[in-house]
Amino acid sequence: MIFVYVTGLTVLNVLFWVAVLFNLPGTWLMVLLAAGIEWWQPDEFLYSWPVLYVAAGLALLGEILEFSLGATGSRRAGGSKRGAALAIVGGIVGAVMGTPLAPILGTLIGACIGAFAGSLLGDLWAGHPIARSIGAGTGAAAGRFWGTIAKMTVGGAIVVLLAVAPFV
Repeated sequence: MIFVYVTGLTVLNVLFWVAVLFNLPGTWLMVLLAAGIEWWQPDEFLYSWPVLYVAAGLALLGEILEFSLGATGSRRAGGSKRGAALAIVGGIVGAVMGTPLAPILGTLIGACIGAFAGSLLGDLWAGHPIARSIGAGTGAAAGRFWGTIAKMTVGGAIVVLLAVAPFV
């Protein structure tokens, strides 16, 4: 029966991993599903508490990386705090708006464009010159891209961890 549970969980976890591209909490859904199965079927003993804690820690790391890299990209390029904050908001809004255009790549491209626009507007609002604001926006877009890639990497590690842990 353990093979049935692990196969089903792995298929769902891969779907949750793809959901990360849509700015959905896919990593947290993986952790909650694993904890829920462990709670629901304690006799099967799929996951130990340390495995669930590691998965939750990885999910938290993914969130921190995703949101901080967008803001850090803006700040590194000379952007203001206001621009960094609006880069985060713009990334979320851009991802939502880009999703209908092209379901997977549109979300990522929209998030990067939104981070760029948010940072640009924030820096212009803070009184920075246009060239500096464009540089900060470019940094925010690159940071958002790499933040999403980092979260996808962390999500992939959670998928592998939860697929392998029951057999170790």
